[in-house]
Order: sequence, then C-alpha cells, then structure tokens
Amino acid sequence: MHIAIVGAGGIGGYFGARWIDAGAQVSFVARGAHGTAIRERGLRVTSALGDTSVRAHRVSADPADIGAADIVVFAVKLPDAEEAAAKLKPLLQPGTVVLPFQNGVDVVDMLAREVGASAVAVGVAQISARIGSPGVIEHMGPLARVRFGPLQPNQADAMQALHALCQKAKVEADLLTDPRRAVWEKFVFLVGLSSLTALTRQPVGVVREHPEMRRLLRQVMAETAALARAEGMALDEAFVDAQMAGADRFPPHVKASMLGDLQAGKPLELPWLAGAVVRRSELHGLQADANRFVAAALAPYVHGAPKA
Repeated sequence: MHIAIVGAGGIGGYFGARWIDAGAQVSFVARGAHGTAIRERGLRVTSALGDTSVRAHRVSADPADIGAADIVVFAVKLPDAEEAAAKLKPLLQPGTVVLPFQNGVDVVDMLAREVGASAVAVGVAQISARIGSPGVIEHMGPLARVRFGPLQPNQADAMQALHALCQKAKVEADLLTDPRRAVWEKFVFLVGLSSLTALTRQPVGVVREHPEMRRLLRQVMAETAALARAEGMALDEAFVDAQMAGADRFPPHVKASMLGDLQAGKPLELPWLAGAVVRRSELHGLQADANRFVAAALAPYVHGAPKA
C-alpha cells in the first residue's frame, strides 16, 4: 500500500512517520525548507510516545513526482486547501481514496468537487503536534489518535487496510461507520477552543477559570452544536456540557493551533471555524451571535498580521 501525504506538518508528519516505522510505503508532498529537510535528511519525530527518525519513499513539492497512491492523506492547513486540492490528480488512480484529516466541516465537499465524491472518505486527527524545525515534528502530550471511515462502499477495503496499519504501528485508531458525526463532534469543541484562546491570546486554563470567558466559550460551543443538529447530527442536550468537561481536563497551558498561527503572524483558519458557523447558521435561520463576535474580532488577522 502506497500512502501519499499532502502536508507534512504536525498531523501528516507524525502519523506518516509512525506508518513508515510499521513498514508502509509513505511519500510526502511537502514544500519549503521543511520539505527539503525531509528529502535530504529524513523526518524526525520527538514524542512522549517514543522518538523516531524515518526516510520517506518519495518527497517533493510536486505531486507529479510522487505518482499514484492507494490512499492520499490530505493534511494541509485550511487556507491552503483549495490550491492543494486542485493539484491532487497525479496522485490518483482508479480506487484511490482521499482521506482528509483537517479542521472544519467544509473540506469533504471541497475535495468532492475536485476529485469526485466516490474518492473522498473522512477522518479526524486528535493530536497536538507541530513543525519544531525543518525536518522535525514535535508531538506535545500523550494523545495521538486518528478516527476515520468510508463515505462510500467502495472505500471500505482501503479504510480497513489503513486501520490494520495503524494497529501494526501502535497508533490509536477508530474505524468508524459514521465518520461525519465524529467530524462535527470535534468541530464543536475545536471552534470553542480556537475561538477563545485566540480571542484572549491566553491558554485554556485562563479561559475556563474566568467566569465571563467560560460563559462565552460555552455559548460558542452551544451555537455550533445547534448548527450540527440542523445539519443532521443527533447530538443530545448534554453534549455541550460534556465538551466543557473535556476542556476542564485539558492541561492549563494548552492553546489551539489558531492562537499559535495568530502569534506567528500566519493566516488563520477562522473562516472555516467560527466563520463557517456563522455562514452555515444563516442558511438554517439560526442565531450565532457569539461566533459572529469572534469572527469579527479576529477578522483583521485572517490573512496574517495586519499591516500598519
């Protein structure tokens, strides 16, 4: 099985390295200094679950250099997603499954427009990892889980093979029969955490201990859960309380990646997170005032640090 990973950042780099360790043939579509380092020196992962250094099958910024794959893991940042999706065709052959591991709920439809719905499965990655330096992935904390599943019957064999590879690699993985629900469940939590840590420029410990910030965090999640129900996800009334309890269990220093991007002056995934809640809620006639506030307050930073 040949796996092509588009985007060798925290998600793609970490799980790709684990799959290589388990004997899989893995290639990376990666650009810039990070891609050059992986191609010339290999990929190194530092992790509480064990460090590793691996060599990929192929590494290039051009998908045409990689060739056709059985599974394409799509793990680029959302601001780069449409550009990257338009370049996927050289990676495809009959039966290739494209598996996005991204934030947000828009990516499946976007990929389906580019490669056809029959090729697109869906997944969720639960991990805190980043590019520490070119060629090095830093995994923070003990959580490293993927959850994924087919959206079409023809994808079942590929998803089962990937699940078996995860077991061999000792990667925690769930093969799901309803993967869209998993995406929405993560979306509710992520929109809340990304919105409030970026808005306040503070980690989750500060947000959850301040009464007004905690109330706003809950309202952002509640609006997102209401949208999920309108989109057909059967989330019960206790779902938001469970997400708040999850935020209370996080180490107090945890920040969402959007805050990291904000502090680094990079483009934000805001239009696909709180912005998407506002946009989709309007279609259903729902109020999303807390998400609208977050989207407005962070709008000057969407394309990177504002120019004076």
